[in-house]
Amino acid sequence: MKCNRLAALAPVIAIFFLSAFAVAQSVPQDQLQNIKLRMAEAAISQLYVDTVNEEKLVEDAIKGMLEGLDPHSSYTNAEETRELSEPLAGNFSGIGITFNLNRDTVYVIATVSGGPSERVGLLAGDRIIAVNDTTIAGVKMKNSDIMKRLRGPKGTDVDVTVLRSRDTIDFRITRDDIPIYSIDASYMADPTTGYVRVSRFGAETPKEFREALVKLRKQGMKNLILDLVDNGGGYLNAAVDMLGEILEPGQLAVYTEGLSSPRADLMVPRTKNPLMADGRIVVMVNQNSASASEITSGAIQDWDRGVIVGRRTFGKGLVQRPIPFPDGSMMRLTIAHYFTPTGRNIQKPYEKGNAEAYRMDIVNRLNSGELMHADSIHFADSLRVSSLRTGRALYGGGGIYPDSFVGLDTTQYTKYYRNVMAKGLLNRFAIEYVDAHRKEIKKQYKTDTQFVDHFRVTDKMLDRLREMAEKEEIEYDAEQAVQSRPLFETVIKGLIGRDIYDASTYFKVYNLNDPIFAEALRIINSPEYDLLLQPGKE
Repeated sequence: MKCNRLAALAPVIAIFFLSAFAVAQSVPQDQLQNIKLRMAEAAISQLYVDTVNEEKLVEDAIKGMLEGLDPHSSYTNAEETRELSEPLAGNFSGIGITFNLNRDTVYVIATVSGGPSERVGLLAGDRIIAVNDTTIAGVKMKNSDIMKRLRGPKGTDVDVTVLRSRDTIDFRITRDDIPIYSIDASYMADPTTGYVRVSRFGAETPKEFREALVKLRKQGMKNLILDLVDNGGGYLNAAVDMLGEILEPGQLAVYTEGLSSPRADLMVPRTKNPLMADGRIVVMVNQNSASASEITSGAIQDWDRGVIVGRRTFGKGLVQRPIPFPDGSMMRLTIAHYFTPTGRNIQKPYEKGNAEAYRMDIVNRLNSGELMHADSIHFADSLRVSSLRTGRALYGGGGIYPDSFVGLDTTQYTKYYRNVMAKGLLNRFAIEYVDAHRKEIKKQYKTDTQFVDHFRVTDKMLDRLREMAEKEEIEYDAEQAVQSRPLFETVIKGLIGRDIYDASTYFKVYNLNDPIFAEALRIINSPEYDLLLQPGKE
Protein backbone atom coordinates (compact mmCIF):
# COMPACT_ATOMS: atom_id res chain seq x y z
CA MET A 1 0.00 0.00 0.00
CA LYS A 2 2.80 2.39 0.94
CA CYS A 3 4.58 1.48 -2.29
CA ASN A 4 1.45 2.32 -4.27
CA ARG A 5 1.16 5.72 -2.55
CA LEU A 6 4.80 6.50 -3.18
CA ALA A 7 4.39 5.46 -6.79
CA ALA A 8 1.42 7.77 -7.11
CA LEU A 9 3.33 10.66 -5.57
CA ALA A 10 6.50 10.10 -7.55
CA PRO A 11 5.40 11.92 -10.75
CA VAL A 12 4.19 14.92 -8.74
CA ILE A 13 7.40 15.11 -6.73
CA ALA A 14 9.51 14.66 -9.82
CA ILE A 15 7.66 17.44 -11.67
CA PHE A 16 8.12 19.73 -8.63
CA PHE A 17 11.85 19.21 -8.41
CA LEU A 18 12.40 19.30 -12.17
CA SER A 19 10.47 22.58 -12.30
CA ALA A 20 12.45 23.96 -9.42
CA PHE A 21 15.70 22.87 -11.08
CA ALA A 22 14.67 24.56 -14.34
CA VAL A 23 13.77 27.76 -12.54
CA ALA A 24 17.07 27.65 -10.65
CA GLN A 25 18.99 27.75 -13.90
CA SER A 26 17.37 31.04 -14.89
CA VAL A 27 17.35 33.05 -11.65
CA PRO A 28 20.11 35.21 -10.20
CA GLN A 29 22.43 33.62 -7.65
CA ASP A 30 21.04 35.66 -4.74
CA GLN A 31 17.55 34.23 -5.32
CA LEU A 32 18.79 30.67 -5.67
CA GLN A 33 19.21 30.26 -1.90
CA ASN A 34 15.51 30.95 -1.39
CA ILE A 35 14.65 28.20 -3.87
CA LYS A 36 16.98 25.79 -2.07
CA LEU A 37 15.20 26.43 1.22
CA ARG A 38 11.79 25.79 -0.35
CA MET A 39 13.02 22.64 -2.05
CA ALA A 40 14.49 21.33 1.22
CA GLU A 41 11.29 22.01 3.17
CA ALA A 42 9.16 20.40 0.45
CA ALA A 43 11.40 17.35 0.26
CA ILE A 44 11.30 16.81 4.03
CA SER A 45 7.52 17.25 4.29
CA GLN A 46 6.82 14.97 1.31
CA LEU A 47 9.53 12.34 1.46
CA TYR A 48 10.81 12.03 5.04
CA VAL A 49 10.52 8.55 6.55
CA ASP A 50 8.44 9.70 9.56
CA THR A 51 5.77 12.27 10.24
CA VAL A 52 7.18 15.76 10.74
CA ASN A 53 5.83 18.85 12.49
CA GLU A 54 6.14 21.39 9.69
CA GLU A 55 5.63 24.35 12.02
CA LYS A 56 8.52 23.21 14.21
CA LEU A 57 10.56 22.42 11.09
CA VAL A 58 10.26 26.03 9.89
CA GLU A 59 10.99 27.42 13.37
CA ASP A 60 14.10 25.24 13.68
CA ALA A 61 15.26 26.39 10.24
CA ILE A 62 14.93 30.06 11.26
CA LYS A 63 16.74 29.41 14.54
CA GLY A 64 19.48 27.55 12.70
CA MET A 65 20.07 30.46 10.34
CA LEU A 66 20.19 32.96 13.20
CA GLU A 67 22.57 30.84 15.27
CA GLY A 68 25.18 31.25 12.55
CA LEU A 69 25.03 35.04 12.92
CA ASP A 70 25.63 37.20 16.00
CA PRO A 71 24.70 36.30 19.60
CA HIS A 72 21.69 38.65 19.74
CA SER A 73 19.72 37.79 16.60
CA SER A 74 16.93 35.55 17.85
CA TYR A 75 13.56 33.94 17.19
CA THR A 76 10.67 33.64 19.67
CA ASN A 77 7.35 31.88 19.25
CA ALA A 78 4.08 33.73 19.91
CA GLU A 79 3.97 33.02 23.64
CA GLU A 80 7.64 33.86 24.17
CA THR A 81 7.20 37.08 22.18
CA ARG A 82 4.30 38.14 24.38
CA GLU A 83 6.17 37.35 27.60
CA LEU A 84 9.25 39.28 26.46
CA SER A 85 7.29 42.33 25.30
CA GLU A 86 5.00 42.67 28.31
CA PRO A 87 7.53 43.95 30.88
CA LEU A 88 8.61 46.72 28.50
CA ALA A 89 5.13 47.73 27.36
CA GLY A 90 4.39 49.47 30.65
CA ASN A 91 1.19 47.64 31.63
CA PHE A 92 -0.86 44.48 31.40
CA SER A 93 -4.35 43.44 32.48
CA GLY A 94 -4.60 41.54 35.74
CA ILE A 95 -5.61 41.74 39.39
CA GLY A 96 -2.77 43.98 40.62
CA ILE A 97 -0.70 42.12 43.17
CA THR A 98 2.95 41.40 43.86
CA PHE A 99 3.37 37.84 45.07
CA ASN A 100 5.91 35.23 46.08
CA LEU A 101 5.55 31.51 45.57
CA ASN A 102 6.34 30.03 48.98
CA ARG A 103 6.22 26.23 49.26
CA ASP A 104 3.60 25.89 46.54
CA THR A 105 1.50 28.69 48.06
CA VAL A 106 0.92 32.12 46.49
CA TYR A 107 1.72 34.68 49.17
CA VAL A 108 0.58 38.28 48.51
CA ILE A 109 3.42 40.70 49.21
CA ALA A 110 1.55 43.85 48.21
CA THR A 111 -1.41 45.10 46.24
CA VAL A 112 -1.03 47.78 43.57
CA SER A 113 -2.30 51.08 44.92
CA GLY A 114 -5.75 51.75 43.47
CA GLY A 115 -5.70 48.42 41.64
CA PRO A 116 -8.44 45.77 41.40
CA SER A 117 -7.21 43.68 44.35
CA GLU A 118 -6.88 46.64 46.69
CA ARG A 119 -10.39 47.81 45.73
CA VAL A 120 -11.99 44.53 46.85
CA GLY A 121 -9.95 44.31 50.06
CA LEU A 122 -7.14 41.84 49.33
CA LEU A 123 -4.31 42.41 51.81
CA ALA A 124 -0.57 41.81 52.03
CA GLY A 125 -0.06 38.46 53.76
CA ASP A 126 -3.11 36.80 52.18
CA ARG A 127 -2.50 33.36 50.67
CA ILE A 128 -4.25 32.59 47.40
CA ILE A 129 -5.36 28.98 47.53
CA ALA A 130 -7.74 28.79 44.54
CA VAL A 131 -8.42 30.62 41.29
CA ASN A 132 -11.73 30.07 39.48
CA ASP A 133 -12.42 26.92 41.53
CA THR A 134 -8.99 25.48 40.64
CA THR A 135 -6.82 24.76 43.66
CA ILE A 136 -3.34 26.22 43.28
CA ALA A 137 -2.07 25.80 46.85
CA GLY A 138 -0.01 22.68 47.42
CA VAL A 139 0.22 22.07 43.69
CA LYS A 140 3.58 22.30 41.99
CA MET A 141 3.02 25.22 39.65
CA LYS A 142 5.40 27.70 38.03
CA ASN A 143 5.06 31.47 38.44
CA SER A 144 4.18 31.75 34.75
CA ASP A 145 1.30 29.26 35.15
CA ILE A 146 -0.10 31.19 38.10
CA MET A 147 0.13 34.48 36.21
CA LYS A 148 -1.78 32.98 33.28
CA ARG A 149 -4.67 32.26 35.63
CA LEU A 150 -4.64 35.66 37.31
CA ARG A 151 -4.13 37.75 34.20
CA GLY A 152 -6.66 38.22 31.44
CA PRO A 153 -8.54 40.78 29.34
CA LYS A 154 -9.49 44.04 31.01
CA GLY A 155 -13.02 43.94 32.39
CA THR A 156 -13.18 40.17 32.91
CA ASP A 157 -13.75 38.64 36.33
CA VAL A 158 -11.66 36.13 38.24
CA ASP A 159 -12.77 34.36 41.42
CA VAL A 160 -10.04 34.10 44.03
CA THR A 161 -10.10 32.23 47.34
CA VAL A 162 -7.62 33.39 49.97
CA LEU A 163 -6.58 32.15 53.38
CA ARG A 164 -6.23 35.00 55.89
CA SER A 165 -5.04 33.82 59.28
CA ARG A 166 -7.49 30.92 59.76
CA ASP A 167 -10.32 32.36 57.71
CA THR A 168 -11.12 31.49 54.09
CA ILE A 169 -12.44 34.44 52.06
CA ASP A 170 -13.80 34.47 48.50
CA PHE A 171 -13.21 37.49 46.27
CA ARG A 172 -14.47 38.33 42.80
CA ILE A 173 -11.94 40.64 41.18
CA THR A 174 -12.48 42.51 37.92
CA ARG A 175 -9.25 42.64 35.96
CA ASP A 176 -7.92 46.04 34.94
CA ASP A 177 -4.81 47.60 33.39
CA ILE A 178 -1.88 47.20 35.81
CA PRO A 179 1.25 49.35 35.43
CA ILE A 180 4.66 47.68 35.30
CA TYR A 181 7.17 50.00 36.91
CA SER A 182 10.78 50.26 35.78
CA ILE A 183 11.89 52.47 38.67
CA ASP A 184 12.58 50.06 41.54
CA ALA A 185 13.48 52.68 44.10
CA SER A 186 13.95 56.39 44.65
CA TYR A 187 14.93 58.06 47.90
CA MET A 188 17.27 60.65 49.41
CA ALA A 189 20.66 59.06 50.10
CA ASP A 190 21.73 62.14 52.09
CA PRO A 191 20.29 65.66 52.52
CA THR A 192 21.35 66.75 48.99
CA THR A 193 21.78 63.49 47.07
CA GLY A 194 18.91 61.64 45.44
CA TYR A 195 19.09 57.98 44.44
CA VAL A 196 17.08 56.44 41.58
CA ARG A 197 17.30 52.79 40.54
CA VAL A 198 16.14 51.96 37.01
CA SER A 199 15.67 48.21 36.51
CA ARG A 200 14.82 48.29 32.78
CA PHE A 201 14.05 50.76 30.01
CA GLY A 202 10.36 50.42 29.18
CA ALA A 203 7.79 52.56 27.44
CA GLU A 204 6.95 54.48 30.63
CA THR A 205 10.51 54.82 32.00
CA PRO A 206 11.06 58.50 31.01
CA LYS A 207 7.77 59.45 32.67
CA GLU A 208 8.57 57.42 35.81
CA PHE A 209 12.07 58.90 35.93
CA ARG A 210 10.74 62.44 35.80
CA GLU A 211 8.18 61.69 38.51
CA ALA A 212 10.96 60.34 40.73
CA LEU A 213 13.09 63.44 40.12
CA VAL A 214 10.16 65.75 40.93
CA LYS A 215 9.64 63.96 44.24
CA LEU A 216 13.34 64.09 45.12
CA ARG A 217 13.69 67.75 44.11
CA LYS A 218 10.95 68.58 46.60
CA GLN A 219 13.00 66.81 49.26
CA GLY A 220 16.09 68.91 48.55
CA MET A 221 17.94 66.89 45.88
CA LYS A 222 20.77 68.74 44.16
CA ASN A 223 22.85 65.77 43.02
CA LEU A 224 21.81 62.37 41.65
CA ILE A 225 23.04 58.80 41.90
CA LEU A 226 21.55 56.87 38.96
CA ASP A 227 21.68 53.12 39.59
CA LEU A 228 21.85 51.02 36.40
CA VAL A 229 23.47 47.98 38.05
CA ASP A 230 22.10 44.74 36.52
CA ASN A 231 19.88 46.76 34.14
CA GLY A 232 19.84 44.66 30.97
CA GLY A 233 18.39 47.40 28.77
CA GLY A 234 15.11 47.67 26.89
CA TYR A 235 13.76 50.32 24.54
CA LEU A 236 16.33 52.58 22.88
CA ASN A 237 13.94 55.53 22.70
CA ALA A 238 13.26 55.30 26.43
CA ALA A 239 16.97 55.75 27.17
CA VAL A 240 17.28 58.69 24.76
CA ASP A 241 14.15 60.39 26.14
CA MET A 242 15.37 59.90 29.72
CA LEU A 243 18.60 61.68 28.80
CA GLY A 244 16.44 64.73 28.10
CA GLU A 245 16.42 65.34 31.87
CA ILE A 246 20.23 65.24 32.01
CA LEU A 247 21.92 66.37 28.79
CA GLU A 248 21.42 69.47 26.66
CA PRO A 249 18.74 69.29 23.94
CA GLY A 250 20.20 68.63 20.51
CA GLN A 251 23.29 66.83 21.81
CA LEU A 252 24.01 63.47 20.20
CA ALA A 253 22.84 60.65 22.47
CA VAL A 254 23.83 57.66 20.32
CA TYR A 255 24.08 56.71 16.67
CA THR A 256 23.54 53.47 14.81
CA GLU A 257 25.20 52.22 11.63
CA GLY A 258 25.29 48.93 9.74
CA LEU A 259 26.13 47.50 6.32
CA SER A 260 22.55 47.94 5.05
CA SER A 261 21.57 50.61 7.56
CA PRO A 262 23.04 54.07 6.97
CA ARG A 263 24.12 56.09 9.98
CA ALA A 264 21.19 57.35 12.06
CA ASP A 265 21.79 59.96 14.77
CA LEU A 266 19.52 60.03 17.81
CA MET A 267 19.57 63.42 19.49
CA VAL A 268 18.68 64.37 23.05
CA PRO A 269 15.09 65.68 22.94
CA ARG A 270 14.01 69.08 24.18
CA THR A 271 12.50 68.50 27.61
CA LYS A 272 10.46 71.22 29.28
CA ASN A 273 12.27 72.26 32.46
CA PRO A 274 14.79 69.37 32.63
CA LEU A 275 15.22 68.38 36.27
CA MET A 276 18.91 67.39 36.22
CA ALA A 277 20.30 70.02 33.87
CA ASP A 278 22.78 70.91 36.60
CA GLY A 279 24.18 69.31 39.71
CA ARG A 280 26.47 66.31 40.02
CA ILE A 281 25.56 62.91 38.58
CA VAL A 282 27.14 59.55 39.36
CA VAL A 283 26.01 56.48 37.40
CA MET A 284 26.36 53.03 38.97
CA VAL A 285 27.04 50.16 36.54
CA ASN A 286 28.40 46.62 36.55
CA GLN A 287 29.10 43.76 34.16
CA ASN A 288 25.36 43.06 33.77
CA SER A 289 24.45 46.61 32.72
CA ALA A 290 23.70 46.30 29.02
CA SER A 291 22.26 47.88 25.88
CA ALA A 292 20.13 50.92 26.82
CA SER A 293 22.06 51.16 30.11
CA GLU A 294 25.27 51.45 28.12
CA ILE A 295 23.75 54.03 25.80
CA THR A 296 22.75 56.12 28.83
CA SER A 297 26.03 55.82 30.72
CA GLY A 298 28.08 56.18 27.51
CA ALA A 299 26.38 59.45 26.55
CA ILE A 300 26.74 60.88 30.06
CA GLN A 301 30.42 59.92 30.08
CA ASP A 302 31.17 61.20 26.56
CA TRP A 303 29.65 64.60 27.32
CA ASP A 304 31.49 64.79 30.69
CA ARG A 305 28.10 65.19 32.37
CA GLY A 306 28.77 62.70 35.15
CA VAL A 307 31.07 60.09 36.63
CA ILE A 308 30.62 56.37 35.96
CA VAL A 309 31.30 54.11 38.95
CA GLY A 310 31.51 50.32 39.11
CA ARG A 311 32.76 47.77 36.59
CA ARG A 312 32.92 47.54 32.79
CA THR A 313 29.44 47.07 31.38
CA PHE A 314 28.27 44.02 29.43
CA GLY A 315 29.07 45.24 25.91
CA LYS A 316 25.76 44.74 24.09
CA GLY A 317 25.87 47.22 21.24
CA LEU A 318 23.95 45.50 18.46
CA VAL A 319 20.66 46.89 17.13
CA GLN A 320 17.85 44.38 16.57
CA ARG A 321 14.94 45.05 14.24
CA PRO A 322 11.81 43.13 15.24
CA ILE A 323 10.29 41.28 12.29
CA PRO A 324 6.85 39.96 13.31
CA PHE A 325 5.27 36.93 11.66
CA PRO A 326 1.51 36.45 11.11
CA ASP A 327 1.21 33.83 13.87
CA GLY A 328 2.50 36.22 16.58
CA SER A 329 6.04 34.88 16.56
CA MET A 330 8.94 37.22 15.91
CA MET A 331 12.48 37.35 14.62
CA ARG A 332 14.81 39.97 16.02
CA LEU A 333 17.50 40.53 13.43
CA THR A 334 20.65 42.52 14.12
CA ILE A 335 20.92 45.31 11.56
CA ALA A 336 23.44 47.79 13.01
CA HIS A 337 25.86 48.71 15.80
CA TYR A 338 25.37 51.26 18.58
CA PHE A 339 28.05 53.95 18.88
CA THR A 340 28.45 56.47 21.69
CA PRO A 341 28.68 60.18 20.77
CA THR A 342 32.50 59.95 20.57
CA GLY A 343 32.23 57.02 18.16
CA ARG A 344 32.97 54.18 20.59
CA ASN A 345 31.49 50.87 19.48
CA ILE A 346 29.62 49.54 22.51
CA GLN A 347 29.57 45.92 21.29
CA LYS A 348 32.25 43.60 22.66
CA PRO A 349 33.99 41.29 20.16
CA TYR A 350 32.32 38.01 19.22
CA GLU A 351 32.78 35.13 16.82
CA LYS A 352 29.85 34.45 14.49
CA GLY A 353 28.11 31.21 15.33
CA ASN A 354 29.96 30.74 18.62
CA ALA A 355 27.31 31.70 21.16
CA GLU A 356 28.88 29.56 23.87
CA ALA A 357 32.13 31.55 23.86
CA TYR A 358 30.09 34.75 24.00
CA ARG A 359 28.14 33.51 27.03
CA MET A 360 31.43 32.64 28.75
CA ASP A 361 32.73 36.21 28.51
CA ILE A 362 31.64 37.22 32.03
CA VAL A 363 33.15 34.03 33.44
CA ASN A 364 36.38 34.82 31.59
CA ARG A 365 36.39 38.31 33.07
CA LEU A 366 36.03 36.78 36.52
CA ASN A 367 38.81 34.25 35.93
CA SER A 368 41.16 36.88 34.51
CA GLY A 369 40.69 39.09 37.56
CA GLU A 370 39.06 41.96 35.65
CA LEU A 371 36.00 41.99 37.91
CA MET A 372 38.12 42.26 41.05
CA HIS A 373 41.20 44.32 40.17
CA ALA A 374 41.48 47.53 38.17
CA ASP A 375 45.04 46.71 37.10
CA SER A 376 43.73 43.62 35.27
CA ILE A 377 42.03 45.89 32.74
CA HIS A 378 44.18 46.71 29.71
CA PHE A 379 43.29 49.58 27.39
CA ALA A 380 44.17 49.56 23.69
CA ASP A 381 45.60 52.90 22.54
CA SER A 382 44.03 52.34 19.12
CA LEU A 383 40.58 52.53 20.76
CA ARG A 384 41.28 55.74 22.66
CA VAL A 385 39.00 58.74 22.09
CA SER A 386 38.60 62.13 23.74
CA SER A 387 35.54 63.21 25.67
CA LEU A 388 33.51 65.97 24.05
CA ARG A 389 33.83 68.76 26.64
CA THR A 390 37.12 68.39 28.50
CA GLY A 391 38.98 66.12 26.08
CA ARG A 392 39.81 63.48 28.70
CA ALA A 393 40.79 60.03 27.49
CA LEU A 394 38.08 57.39 27.12
CA TYR A 395 38.42 53.90 25.69
CA GLY A 396 36.31 51.65 23.50
CA GLY A 397 36.60 47.91 23.05
CA GLY A 398 33.24 46.67 24.25
CA GLY A 399 31.14 48.10 27.04
CA ILE A 400 31.56 51.31 29.01
CA TYR A 401 34.62 51.50 31.25
CA PRO A 402 33.99 53.20 34.61
CA ASP A 403 35.76 56.38 35.66
CA SER A 404 36.09 54.91 39.14
CA PHE A 405 36.51 51.14 39.37
CA VAL A 406 34.89 49.12 42.17
CA GLY A 407 35.97 45.51 42.36
CA LEU A 408 33.61 42.61 42.91
CA ASP A 409 33.80 41.55 46.56
CA THR A 410 33.13 37.82 46.87
CA THR A 411 34.38 37.38 50.44
CA GLN A 412 30.86 37.18 51.91
CA TYR A 413 29.51 35.01 49.09
CA THR A 414 30.32 31.54 50.44
CA LYS A 415 29.18 28.13 49.26
CA TYR A 416 26.86 27.93 52.26
CA TYR A 417 25.22 31.26 51.39
CA ARG A 418 24.87 30.17 47.76
CA ASN A 419 23.16 26.92 48.74
CA VAL A 420 20.74 28.66 51.10
CA MET A 421 19.94 31.28 48.46
CA ALA A 422 19.50 28.69 45.71
CA LYS A 423 16.77 26.93 47.70
CA GLY A 424 14.83 30.19 48.01
CA LEU A 425 15.16 30.06 51.80
CA LEU A 426 15.80 33.77 52.33
CA ASN A 427 12.50 34.64 50.66
CA ARG A 428 10.71 31.87 52.55
CA PHE A 429 12.19 33.01 55.85
CA ALA A 430 11.20 36.65 55.21
CA ILE A 431 7.63 35.62 54.33
CA GLU A 432 7.35 33.47 57.46
CA TYR A 433 8.80 36.21 59.68
CA VAL A 434 6.62 38.99 58.27
CA ASP A 435 3.55 36.78 58.57
CA ALA A 436 4.21 36.36 62.28
CA HIS A 437 5.43 39.89 63.08
CA ARG A 438 3.81 42.30 60.59
CA LYS A 439 1.66 44.20 63.10
CA GLU A 440 4.42 44.26 65.68
CA ILE A 441 7.00 45.69 63.22
CA LYS A 442 4.62 48.32 61.83
CA LYS A 443 3.74 49.41 65.36
CA GLN A 444 7.38 49.61 66.47
CA TYR A 445 8.71 51.25 63.29
CA LYS A 446 6.23 53.82 62.01
CA THR A 447 8.33 54.61 58.93
CA ASP A 448 10.77 52.66 56.83
CA THR A 449 13.49 55.11 57.89
CA GLN A 450 13.01 54.00 61.49
CA PHE A 451 13.07 50.38 60.31
CA VAL A 452 16.31 50.87 58.34
CA ASP A 453 17.99 52.67 61.25
CA HIS A 454 16.94 50.41 64.11
CA PHE A 455 15.72 46.96 63.03
CA ARG A 456 18.28 44.21 63.61
CA VAL A 457 18.47 40.62 62.40
CA THR A 458 18.99 38.59 65.57
CA ASP A 459 20.79 35.35 66.38
CA LYS A 460 17.39 33.75 66.95
CA MET A 461 16.33 34.67 63.39
CA LEU A 462 19.51 33.20 61.93
CA ASP A 463 19.05 30.06 64.02
CA ARG A 464 15.61 29.64 62.46
CA LEU A 465 17.14 30.08 59.00
CA ARG A 466 19.68 27.40 59.85
CA GLU A 467 16.83 25.03 60.84
CA MET A 468 15.10 25.67 57.54
CA ALA A 469 18.35 24.99 55.68
CA GLU A 470 18.95 21.73 57.51
CA LYS A 471 15.43 20.55 56.59
CA GLU A 472 16.47 21.12 52.98
CA GLU A 473 19.54 18.94 53.63
CA ILE A 474 21.96 21.86 53.38
CA GLU A 475 24.98 21.05 55.49
CA TYR A 476 25.73 23.77 58.03
CA ASP A 477 29.21 25.33 57.87
CA ALA A 478 29.84 27.49 60.94
CA GLU A 479 32.86 29.28 59.48
CA GLN A 480 31.11 30.13 56.24
CA ALA A 481 27.95 31.16 58.10
CA VAL A 482 29.97 33.68 60.12
CA GLN A 483 31.73 34.88 56.95
CA SER A 484 28.38 35.38 55.17
CA ARG A 485 26.54 36.82 58.16
CA PRO A 486 26.64 40.47 56.97
CA LEU A 487 25.15 39.37 53.64
CA PHE A 488 22.50 37.20 55.32
CA GLU A 489 21.54 40.09 57.59
CA THR A 490 21.39 42.59 54.75
CA VAL A 491 19.23 40.51 52.43
CA ILE A 492 16.89 39.26 55.17
CA LYS A 493 16.37 42.77 56.54
CA GLY A 494 15.87 44.15 53.05
CA LEU A 495 13.27 41.51 52.15
CA ILE A 496 11.37 42.07 55.39
CA GLY A 497 11.44 45.83 54.81
CA ARG A 498 10.24 45.40 51.22
CA ASP A 499 7.32 43.23 52.27
CA ILE A 500 6.17 45.62 55.01
CA TYR A 501 6.92 48.99 53.37
CA ASP A 502 7.91 49.04 49.66
CA ALA A 503 10.65 48.20 47.16
CA SER A 504 12.65 51.32 48.03
CA THR A 505 13.10 49.99 51.55
CA TYR A 506 14.95 46.96 50.21
CA PHE A 507 17.49 49.18 48.44
CA LYS A 508 17.82 51.52 51.40
CA VAL A 509 18.97 48.47 53.36
CA TYR A 510 20.96 46.75 50.62
CA ASN A 511 22.88 49.86 49.59
CA LEU A 512 24.34 50.18 53.08
CA ASN A 513 26.37 47.06 52.29
CA ASP A 514 26.98 47.72 48.57
CA PRO A 515 30.54 48.84 47.63
CA ILE A 516 29.44 50.43 44.34
CA PHE A 517 26.84 52.58 46.11
CA ALA A 518 29.34 53.49 48.84
CA GLU A 519 31.84 54.67 46.21
CA ALA A 520 29.14 56.57 44.31
CA LEU A 521 28.05 58.40 47.46
CA ARG A 522 31.67 59.14 48.42
CA ILE A 523 32.58 60.57 45.02
CA ILE A 524 29.46 62.69 44.62
CA ASN A 525 30.35 64.49 47.86
CA SER A 526 34.09 64.74 47.16
CA PRO A 527 36.39 67.14 45.26
CA GLU A 528 37.49 64.00 43.40
CA TYR A 529 34.29 64.27 41.35
CA ASP A 530 35.61 67.31 39.46
CA LEU A 531 39.09 65.82 39.12
CA LEU A 532 37.72 62.67 37.45
CA LEU A 533 36.17 64.81 34.73
CA GLN A 534 39.44 66.57 33.90
CA PRO A 535 42.07 65.49 31.30
CA GLY A 536 44.99 63.51 32.62
CA LYS A 537 43.00 61.85 35.42
CA GLU A 538 42.03 58.70 33.54
